[in-house]
Amino acid sequence: MEKITSFTIDHIRLQPGLYVSRKDKVGTETVTTFDLRVTSPNEEPVMNTAEIHTIEHLAATYLRNDARWQNNVLYFGPMGCRTGFYLLLSGDYTSREVLPLVRDCFRFVAEFTGEVPGASARDCGNYMDMNLPMAKFWAARYSKLLEKIENDRLVYPV
Repeated sequence: MEKITSFTIDHIRLQPGLYVSRKDKVGTETVTTFDLRVTSPNEEPVMNTAEIHTIEHLAATYLRNDARWQNNVLYFGPMGCRTGFYLLLSGDYTSREVLPLVRDCFRFVAEFTGEVPGASARDCGNYMDMNLPMAKFWAARYSKLLEKIENDRLVYPV
């Protein structure tokens, strides 16, 4: 079997950033998958499931309520390696084009107060596995990176 695209990226050189992971055609539509890399793979500790779960709830809620982008959001969720998230949007986009959306989304998570949306037994299959303080820590760290991101953190290393 051939390696899938995400396993061909050099994770030794990969740093936190906002990358186009792939673009797929679905009928006549393009779906762009973004790699929202929060931690440096194999160098830094990974995020724990509780904070990943919290970020997922908050970010998915934010993205699906964004007036400009809500109709293009197909999916937001964690990577299995727990170093970041995937964002799938309908449309053909670059990292630079979605940078304001992702930055504002993670700023929203970093500044969030109150009850996490969907964090109840009725709404979530594992609602007690949440950690808002650590979610805010990772989101603040990532949004700070996105504030002054360099071009080398918007394109996968070769």
